[in-house]
Amino acid sequence: MPLHPGTTPPWLFKRMVTLGREVVKVIIFEFGTENFIERISDPFWFQSLSCILGFDWHSSGTTTVTLGALKEGTKNENLGIKILGGKGKSMRKVPSEIEQVAEEFNLKNEEKFKYASRMCAKIDNNAVQSGHRLYHHSFIMDEKNNWAVIEQGMRKEDRTARRYHWLGREIQNWVVEPHKAIVGRREKEILNMVARESEEARKITVDLMKENPCKLQNSIIEAKKDQTIIEDFSSEKSKHLKMPFSIPWGRIRKIYEFQPRNYEELLSMEDIGPSTIRALALISEMIYDKPPSRRDPVRYSFAVGGKDGVPFPVDRVAMDRATEILRSAVENAKIGGDEKLKAVKRLEAFIKPQEQDVTFNKMKIK
Repeated sequence: MPLHPGTTPPWLFKRMVTLGREVVKVIIFEFGTENFIERISDPFWFQSLSCILGFDWHSSGTTTVTLGALKEGTKNENLGIKILGGKGKSMRKVPSEIEQVAEEFNLKNEEKFKYASRMCAKIDNNAVQSGHRLYHHSFIMDEKNNWAVIEQGMRKEDRTARRYHWLGREIQNWVVEPHKAIVGRREKEILNMVARESEEARKITVDLMKENPCKLQNSIIEAKKDQTIIEDFSSEKSKHLKMPFSIPWGRIRKIYEFQPRNYEELLSMEDIGPSTIRALALISEMIYDKPPSRRDPVRYSFAVGGKDGVPFPVDRVAMDRATEILRSAVENAKIGGDEKLKAVKRLEAFIKPQEQDVTFNKMKIK
């Protein structure tokens, strides 16, 4: 998913907010909050929603702006769901936002939600290392204790993004294949410490952290900036993990004093970062012959046009009309006249699509 410069035009974002709100209302009215949370955790459904709101299949801003519009559109609605967090500084507000929503929904397990939010970020930033650093974190929760997380990371070198989808009720084990899906360009090799085949590496990592750091320190030859590898002198490409230039021994001593019981507990600690995880994974492979997985877990269209004008500019009239149809359907259904909402389901039978020729880059599209 390539990233592009620029911002969403105000006229489009305003429409995204209103149309997005009505879509959410219809889904919750028809199927409930749990169904909406399940849908938004699905990468294909999320991408389709973004297309409805004016994005193309890989348009920059698909994740951040779509979720921003949904958060803005639903924040003052009594729908039984809340969308928290966002991009940049908004990520850090999730714990306090969870506290506010827990009080509003009268939930007693706010710490569970805080832990879930923190673990999703820890895993996507530290345990699954593809070079994409998180810069967006949205936490979606309802009044029935259901939750989902959508995160996005960026790799500065090639300005590509990777999106992570989570669904709370599907997580069986935080450190064994916990994701709903990961969307991005598949890499040949990454560090994947939550892969099922990384079980032995996880066990060794925990055992290493329970031993005195002095013994661990003697096992490592720290990499220097001018250090070369065999690959530098040959056309052959070898499998290797890049060793960090320095190891945070002070943090490792704190972890040793804490004595984590398992990998989840180790990963959840505040002092564990990506360089520590990478260093321990290297030791597991080089000394104990238990390599971590390098399998990339990545698994993975137009409605009213794309904001970049591909394949055609956003049709403002069509977008406003769709918003009004949904808004009217929900309002009528609330007062007992749900015939119009049923009609929306059979829209194809009532509305004949108007074919319109559009020329773009010398391509004729119907």
